[in-house]
Amino acid sequence: MPNSTANKSASDNNILHAVNGYQDALDHQRELIKTGTDFNEQNGHVANTIASLHPKRLQLVVCEVIEDTASTKTLRFKAEDNYLPPFQAGQYINLFVNIDGTETARPYAISSAPQARGFYDLTIKRVAEGFVSHFLLDDVKVGDHFQSTGPMGTFYHNPLFHGDDLVFLAGGSGIAPARSMIINMIESTLHHRKAEQKLHLIYASSYQADVIYENELKQLEQEHDFLTITWIISRPTDNYSGRTGHVSADLLTELLGDNVEKLQAKMFYICGPTSFHDFCAEQLKQLKVKARRVRIECNGPPKHPETLAGWPKNVIATDKVTVTIHKADGSQGQFEARVDEPLLNSMERNGYSAENACRSGECSLCRVKVLKGSVFNPAEARLRSTDEAYGWCHSCVAFPTSDIELFV
Repeated sequence: MPNSTANKSASDNNILHAVNGYQDALDHQRELIKTGTDFNEQNGHVANTIASLHPKRLQLVVCEVIEDTASTKTLRFKAEDNYLPPFQAGQYINLFVNIDGTETARPYAISSAPQARGFYDLTIKRVAEGFVSHFLLDDVKVGDHFQSTGPMGTFYHNPLFHGDDLVFLAGGSGIAPARSMIINMIESTLHHRKAEQKLHLIYASSYQADVIYENELKQLEQEHDFLTITWIISRPTDNYSGRTGHVSADLLTELLGDNVEKLQAKMFYICGPTSFHDFCAEQLKQLKVKARRVRIECNGPPKHPETLAGWPKNVIATDKVTVTIHKADGSQGQFEARVDEPLLNSMERNGYSAENACRSGECSLCRVKVLKGSVFNPAEARLRSTDEAYGWCHSCVAFPTSDIELFV
């Protein structure tokens, strides 16, 4: 037994010495011991390092406004303290805004690459009935200050698990994280990108004038063999000669082949409006692509929740209900809300808030407890069984279907 213990100790020691930086740490420890230190000077070092990599809030300033199309601009942000934490290509930040006294926020994918450490690019497309997009596109100028979360999200390429054969289905401004991934792969070429790695971007837009980064992407495709781009316009002009229609199962079969085994080896990324990613996911399901080979980045709550399965038949989208708010300090308030508006949106318009980041049901930061009444939770809500059991909902994608009382 003693020999076995000794052998195990020697083995563990050999493993530790193989860890990058372990010997440096030992040498540093010996130097500190010579001075008689009790290591108090190291207190907080790990916590401060973690905080710098995953800050709760960033203080940003607009340093450039780039017009991409008539309906799209890229806002370039730098940090007030000149430090931006690293991120994975495909992640987002939640940008906080104050519009005429209403405090709200929207998540935007970082469209610049992780290697560009001095700034974050956020590409914003005008939404016809949008609240925040109009403000960002029409009113924001160089020098304006904003606050945001740090980078977050799970929508990024992990080469260890996702493989090297990638397909990105982008709809409209869903091209933003795709651009970040593409440039990241290009920038990584000199270091560790595998020669066999490839990415097929299938980019769908409503109109020709809506295509974002068109010239840049065409040039990148010409310069890099790993990149293939298919352009699709759903509402073309009479003289348009390119592909038209939608990202259907037939189109995917034409572009990628009908070999089930080869399709299963690909990793699919989908980003765009809710209707776009729902449709694309269904097409992949028809092609028997397994759910674990499909990654979806949701862009906000569903636009027309009344059309979804499970919506109460007796509730009309234009109905209004009374929302009563109970706060932890004992205070309470009340306001009227439309049933087809997410609870978080109506709360913010009436001066109430909840911590939030994704606004798509994924992060669960905006959880509120329903004390009385009922809410509709679409599939995007991704509620845990304990949330449902104890009456919690994700307010960013929850819709009140009766008078309700909330604890926030």
